[in-house]
Amino acid sequence: MDNTPDPEKDPVVGTSKPRLLAVLGPGLITGAADDDPSGIATYSQAGAQLGFAITWTMLFSYPLMAAIQEISARIGRTTGNGIATNLRTYYPPWILPVIVALLFIANAINIGADLGAMGEAVALLIGGKVWLYVIAFAIVSTFLQIFLQYTQYVSVLKWLTFSLFAYFGTVIFVQIPYGELARGFFIPTLSSDKAFWTTVVAILGTTISPYLFFWQASQEVEDEKTRPTRQPLIKAPDQAKGAIRRIRIDTYVGMGFSSLVALAIMVTTAATLHAAGQTDIETSAQAAEALKPIAGEFAFAIFALGIIGTGLLAIPVLAGSAAYALGEARRWPVGLARKPLEAKAFYATLAAATLIGTAVDFSPIDPIKALFWSAVINGVVSVPVMVMMMLMTARKDIMKENTVRGPLQWVGWLATAVMGTAVIGMGITSFL
Repeated sequence: MDNTPDPEKDPVVGTSKPRLLAVLGPGLITGAADDDPSGIATYSQAGAQLGFAITWTMLFSYPLMAAIQEISARIGRTTGNGIATNLRTYYPPWILPVIVALLFIANAINIGADLGAMGEAVALLIGGKVWLYVIAFAIVSTFLQIFLQYTQYVSVLKWLTFSLFAYFGTVIFVQIPYGELARGFFIPTLSSDKAFWTTVVAILGTTISPYLFFWQASQEVEDEKTRPTRQPLIKAPDQAKGAIRRIRIDTYVGMGFSSLVALAIMVTTAATLHAAGQTDIETSAQAAEALKPIAGEFAFAIFALGIIGTGLLAIPVLAGSAAYALGEARRWPVGLARKPLEAKAFYATLAAATLIGTAVDFSPIDPIKALFWSAVINGVVSVPVMVMMMLMTARKDIMKENTVRGPLQWVGWLATAVMGTAVIGMGITSFL
C-alpha cells in the first residue's frame, strides 16, 4: 500500500512545488512515453523535411491529445476498471479480441523499433555491437517491470521523464530564426504535397495512440488499488471533485510536456538538418548522427542520450499496455502492483511482447516498413476505441454521476473525428 498523503485530498493541490510533483503520475508518465524513439524519429523527419512550417501541428494536437487522455484516465478512476474490462463488459464480445490482437502486434513492433534505436544510439556514443545493446535493454526493462515493487517502479518511470529535458538542451545549442519559427507555429501552412499530409498523419498517429489510452486508464486503477483512501468514483462520488482536478492537472501537464519535447525536436532538426538540406531522415539514430557535423558534438550527444532515456521509459508502457489489455480481456489477475506469482499470465504477456519486439530486430523484416505498418495499425485501432470511449463516458449506467459533458466531450469527439479523417487520409496517400 502507498501510505503517502493523497494529493486528491489536498484542497490547494498544485499551489506549491512538492504538491504538484505529488499530483503528477499516470498523465506525466504517459505523456513522456509518447515521445519514444519512434516518436522522436517522426518528429525529426518532420522537422528535417518540412522545417518550421510543420510546427503548428503541435499547437493543434495538444488539446486533442490532452482531452482524450483525460477521458481515458477518468474511465479508469471512475469505474475502477481498465478500458479493456469496460469494453468486455458493455460491448459485443467480438470487438475486444480484435482490438487487443491489433494492439499487441502494433506494440510489439514498436518495442522492436525502440530497442533498435536505443542500441544504435549507444553504438553511436561509445561504439560496440548494436545487437548486444538491444538484448541488454530488453532484459533490463523486463526485469524492472517484473521484479521491482510497483511504487518503486513508478518512481523510476517518473525520474526517467527527466531524460526528455535533453531535447530542450539541444535547442540551446542551435541557432534558431525565431521569426520563422513563430510564423510556422502560429500560422498553419497547408500543402497539396503527398509528403506533407503523410507527415501530418504520422504526427497525429504518434501523439494520439491507443496504447496510451489503455496505459493511463490502467495506471489510474493501479494507483486507486495501492492507496487505501481511494475508491472507484461510482462507489465514492464524494471523491470525484478532487480526483477529476488531480487527473486534469496531471494529464494536461504531462501532455504539455510531451508536446513541448516534440516541438523542441522539430525545431532542432528544422534549424539544422532542414536548413542544411539534409532531409532524408528515417530513424531517431540517423537524426542524432546527422546533427553531429552540423550542430556539434554536444548537441549530438544530448540527442542520442535522450533516445536511450525515452526508450527505457516507453518500452514498459508499450509492453504494459499490451499486457493490461490482454489480461483484462481474458479475465486474468493483472497489475504491476501484484507479485509475479500472483499474475503469472499478465507478466508472461509483458515479457512476450518485449521478446517479440526484440526478435523483430533480428529478423529480415525491414524495421522502417514494420514501423510504418505499426502506425497504420495504431491509427486504425484508435478510431473505434475512441468512439467507444466517448460513448462509454456518456453513459450513466457506466459512469453514474461522472459522465463526461461540456467542452471536454466536444473536444473528445473532435479528436475522434480528426483521427478518423487522418486514418482515411493515411489510406488514400498510401495508395496514391
